[in-house]
Amino acid sequence: MTPDQSPLGKAVNYTEQYDPALLFPIDRKRARDEIGVPARLPFFGTDIWNGYELSWLNRRGKPQIAVATFFVPAESPNIVESKSFKLYLGSFAQTQFDSIDDVRAAIKRDVTATCGATVSVQLVAPADFGKLTMEEFDGLSLDRLDLECDVYAPDPSLLSASHDEAPVDETLFSNLLKSNCPVTGQPDWGSVQIRYYGGQIDHAGLLRYIVSYREHTGFHEQCVERIFMDIMRECKPERLAVYARYTRRGGLDINPFRTNFNLPMPDNARLARQ
Repeated sequence: MTPDQSPLGKAVNYTEQYDPALLFPIDRKRARDEIGVPARLPFFGTDIWNGYELSWLNRRGKPQIAVATFFVPAESPNIVESKSFKLYLGSFAQTQFDSIDDVRAAIKRDVTATCGATVSVQLVAPADFGKLTMEEFDGLSLDRLDLECDVYAPDPSLLSASHDEAPVDETLFSNLLKSNCPVTGQPDWGSVQIRYYGGQIDHAGLLRYIVSYREHTGFHEQCVERIFMDIMRECKPERLAVYARYTRRGGLDINPFRTNFNLPMPDNARLARQ
């Protein structure tokens, strides 16, 4: 269940016959232990996956397509390694199903079993593609700041907050998040939104901190949880939510959301780069 045991970074044979055994779980605990996440999670949330390369055959052999969305709860013991997810979705290509509901049921069953917690699955058929929305993050852009950056490994000492004045309720975002796959080294490009209530966080330090992930290796979910934990430790907000949307690779994008207070689920609208 470690990344080096997964199909990531290896030559593989692509199958077009449905095969749930292709899904590869990775234990969340190992990465959480590295950043000091306690057994009783200090956050809750969801990993939102979108799959744009899902196709199967109906009983007459005619190809069908859909855009898939998967909601994986943050408390699930496992994540799914992304290449294995791509291979799994690709295995539907030459397999016949009675209906889109049967495809959805199969995916829900398989991904739930791999993650170890109930995963919600939505499939959008072509007739509803026009309802899929695109928007940009709300809040104040940190990218407006003209500053020097020279730290490219996560450095929480860049973070600070003022606790001498009244707390603020603020939403900030940056499109300058980048990390790298821990196995292949391929770049993962993303945007991150940070909402908090507490002592005002220094904007310049926060942007430098986000940029400091530029040469860091870690899965999307792990990066967001590290950001959450570092801000909590260094800035001590009363409430905090971190939401990242990464650009797609292999027909999949991954969008982790973590919060310690009640917020509506993100609406899953695509950003322009996605």
